[in-house]
Amino acid sequence: MAMNSLLHLPKPHFPPTFPTHPKPQTQLSKSTSQNGNPKTMVGSLLGAGLTLSLTVMAPASAAELPLLDPLQLSEPANALSLPTWAIHVSSVVEWITAMVLVWQYGEKSGFESWKGLTWGMVPLLGGAFCACTWHFFYNSESLEVLVALQAALTVIGNATMCFAAYRIYRSTEERSEKL
Repeated sequence: MAMNSLLHLPKPHFPPTFPTHPKPQTQLSKSTSQNGNPKTMVGSLLGAGLTLSLTVMAPASAAELPLLDPLQLSEPANALSLPTWAIHVSSVVEWITAMVLVWQYGEKSGFESWKGLTWGMVPLLGGAFCACTWHFFYNSESLEVLVALQAALTVIGNATMCFAAYRIYRSTEERSEKL
């Protein structure tokens, strides 16, 4: 469907441009002087878009990659795709990075209550590890306990984050009263 819409785009309309003064003579090859042509640029952009759309529509599962075909990988139907794994892993890395940055802010700014926010983020990180572990084992029924554990850690994490945010509010309120 997306390919049809890409291939049947209307041609862009460029208004004619009239030079106001003569251009100085330069010795450029034809290929170099055509790089500024709007039609060439549009064609290049469409080609890049087509290439990108073809790579996005490429196999998303490790078993479907042509380089790994001799390995005869087989995954169950409920296996996560590579882009989904990338999102899961990058989200965990981003969360850990946020925890480190919040801790450093607490140390460098002198607002010790910010360190409590980092501790409040730990249960949510545990929930993320539960989710990734469950998906790693193809959502195995024997590991259903991880789903319940993730839910519990999410509730606990939301409560600890709320409490940590309240502590930050109280500490900044106390500091402002001292000024």
